[in-house]
Amino acid sequence: MDDTRPAADATTLNIGHETSADQDTQNQPKRVMGFRDLVLFYVVTGISLRWIATAAAAGPSSIVIWIGAWLVFYIPLAFSVVELSSRHPDEGGLYVWSKKAFGDFSGFMSAWAYWTSNLPYFPAVLYFAASNVIYMRQSAWGHLSNDATFYIIFSLLTLTLATVVNVVGLDVGKWLHNVGAIAMWIPAVIVIVMGGIAWHRFGSANAFTLHTMTPSIHFKDIIFWSLLVFAFGGCEAGSFLGGEIKNPGRTIPWAVFAAGVTVAFCYIIGTLGVLVALPSTEVSNLQGLVQAIAKTVERVGYFWTLPLAAFLIALSNVGAAAAYLAAVARLPFVAGIDHFLPPAFGTLHPRWKTPWVALFTQYFVGILFIFLGQAGTNVKGAYDVLASMTVIVYFIPYLYVFAAMIKLQREPAGPEVIRVPGGKPVAVLISVIGLLTTTATILLSVVPPADDPNKPLAVLKIVGGTAALMAAGGWIYLAGKKKASGTSHVGPGL
Repeated sequence: MDDTRPAADATTLNIGHETSADQDTQNQPKRVMGFRDLVLFYVVTGISLRWIATAAAAGPSSIVIWIGAWLVFYIPLAFSVVELSSRHPDEGGLYVWSKKAFGDFSGFMSAWAYWTSNLPYFPAVLYFAASNVIYMRQSAWGHLSNDATFYIIFSLLTLTLATVVNVVGLDVGKWLHNVGAIAMWIPAVIVIVMGGIAWHRFGSANAFTLHTMTPSIHFKDIIFWSLLVFAFGGCEAGSFLGGEIKNPGRTIPWAVFAAGVTVAFCYIIGTLGVLVALPSTEVSNLQGLVQAIAKTVERVGYFWTLPLAAFLIALSNVGAAAAYLAAVARLPFVAGIDHFLPPAFGTLHPRWKTPWVALFTQYFVGILFIFLGQAGTNVKGAYDVLASMTVIVYFIPYLYVFAAMIKLQREPAGPEVIRVPGGKPVAVLISVIGLLTTTATILLSVVPPADDPNKPLAVLKIVGGTAALMAAGGWIYLAGKKKASGTSHVGPGL
């Protein structure tokens, strides 16, 4: 595949549609992301240190669950993304694949679900960042750990920063993504090294035996699996930026697999480090990794590592929020394609050539979700609701991706297509595995945690919020289709 940028209107990001070949390319987004940038983008979107705490809280058996989640979700997803990207390299990723396989409605709804999933994602990941900032000065700021006002203000400020750098341009915004990716490694190294020192001096805080590493099949122990599967999502996001990646046909496949190994290694070794340093019963979902470092320095010293790690963990999560903000703003439906959304959504900023209307729309709706997630619950309850709702809406597009992978096997594969090893039979098999894993993850995500202070309210928020978001997408599609065609008749799609 060559490095030619898709043509588009001078003021509209017209993703997925051909326009005049002699269009002024100076008015288009620049290709600014190379292999290194894309790997770091996948790392910052694919790794979240908060999931290490979630895994460690389940004990040594989580190591086995990490490996299983990587095999039954990340591997099928990675192969699907690579093949589908080579079959249909148009900027827009899953929107294009779903549309090619099942029609306009499926394309729009898959993109709508992915975009809206990031609305509860932003406050969830920023809440986690805020919880780590407290450890920079634990003695002075410790009282803020259950202060909802602090979490709200921090989330608002960091969401503003992420939005502004992406409006200025990806050539600027990518540095926040890159710094965030690098910032993820240092705390993981710290907890591994400190855990090793603690193990050498005092022994492991958890026993690693065949019994403790065997996953429990009790329902209450299975529920958390959905979050570990969710942790491996993200390798599809790079395809949304196809128009801004240098030589995407060669860059995306290598970046996907390099990042996949990196992500799995970080999760497994990071979880192992926490479990060596801290009993699983003392791990908190909100503050687990930095808590492990805090407990370890009390035993072995090196107190300077705690504020450094806390700052870097917070920075890495702000970088992750900024990366997702950049990716989803490029989705086709945000650009107002097919007249389903107002044309303003497709306009580029006159100076920075970024989809600024889409970015600011997501910013303001993200603010709304920060307040909605906190309503009627405590800080931990808000975090759990936001995380569960994110999983459900975020995983709906994966149903489309794996289904499209199966459907598009009927198309002839040209020399430019990167096939799954083994061809069509293996491609269908891994797609079915991905579909089953995704479905199970969605169902498990509806169940609230056992310690939630208001379980009926949590379920209502999760299910009701998800249904409202999808219904809104269907209504927008129907309204846009009716306006464009003069009729309210729409095909059912997938």
